[in-house]
Amino acid sequence: MSVEVLDAATIFNFVDDEEAFEISVCDRFAHLDTNHDGLLSYVEMLKELQCLRVFETHFGIDVKPDPDELARVYDSLFMQFDHDSNGTVDLVEFKEETKRMMLAVANGMGFLPVQMILEEDSFLKKAVDRESTRVAV
Repeated sequence: MSVEVLDAATIFNFVDDEEAFEISVCDRFAHLDTNHDGLLSYVEMLKELQCLRVFETHFGIDVKPDPDELARVYDSLFMQFDHDSNGTVDLVEFKEETKRMMLAVANGMGFLPVQMILEEDSFLKKAVDRESTRVAV
């Protein structure tokens, strides 16, 4: 983890850089696709969804969520990715939904810089790294 400063432009620029975004999405998809069949099952996606810690923290403090409610949230998130409702997520669905979620984060963030703690392999961290590399050149 690292503390980074970013704003909506950092995310918009990352998503707009089709090559950088595509590489990041393909890398993440390949990492999640543990059986290498080109599709993500619910089980393969669950680890990624759990990393979001949707209900497991409240203002940074760990809480014990209701397991049934948590299962419903994870099911709902998986269905957001599974656009054709076939029970799996392909690379196109994964890319489209990741892009949609990244843009939603950017729209919610606004253009004032925000300091955040980011996971090293997260899409937001990759957006910050891309921006840092471009500024340094």
